[in-house]
Amino acid sequence: MIRTFLAALLIALPSAALAQANSCVVPDALPELRVETPPPGQIRKVPVTGYLLSLSWSPQYCRDKQGNPADASQCGKDARFGFILHGLWPEGDQQVDPAWCGEAKPLDAGLIKQHFCMTPSARLLQHEWAKHGTCMADKPEKYFRAASILYRAVRFPEMDALSRRGVTAGGFAAEFARINRGMSPAMVRIMTTPGNWLKEVRVCMDTAFKPRPCPRGEPTAPPKRRLNIWRDER
Repeated sequence: MIRTFLAALLIALPSAALAQANSCVVPDALPELRVETPPPGQIRKVPVTGYLLSLSWSPQYCRDKQGNPADASQCGKDARFGFILHGLWPEGDQQVDPAWCGEAKPLDAGLIKQHFCMTPSARLLQHEWAKHGTCMADKPEKYFRAASILYRAVRFPEMDALSRRGVTAGGFAAEFARINRGMSPAMVRIMTTPGNWLKEVRVCMDTAFKPRPCPRGEPTAPPKRRLNIWRDER
């Protein structure tokens, strides 16, 4: 499925994206990864009707984790990230999404290091491949290649300026869409934590990996709600 679109993605998407890893150190040693067992009743081999590109705002995630050794690669004193890729997720009809479609052996260390500055967590990369990637590709290299192309093609707003100026969830979605070709606010979903702090931006895509209006029922913050954006001021 992915193989058909990789060449088209490389041509169609803008090549100049704003780098989000302001400071990324790829670790020499990685944690031991295990085969992840699907939760009971969660294996769903259903047709793919679209995709969701989920982009996490790392400063919010790291807000209270800078002293946690398990998060040192993303949140430690030598690491500074803006938006990272949470995952590329296949979607199905009526919020019934494909998941856990095949066996997911532990990822190769070289593959993890190749994509670490996109998703700075070996365990998260393993989880994304197991839960979502196995429903899209026969090899993790293909899945993460497609995810990397899409991630690198995204343009991101001036987050420091937005955080100081103040913005609603709808205003943020509009600004995000404005700077990304072919995107409208209806194609963007904003996820928040308690207190209305920005957590994630999700871009809805069709089966050709092009932005599309998000399906009915896709969760998002109320457009008129004020959005708080945590800044990494180190």
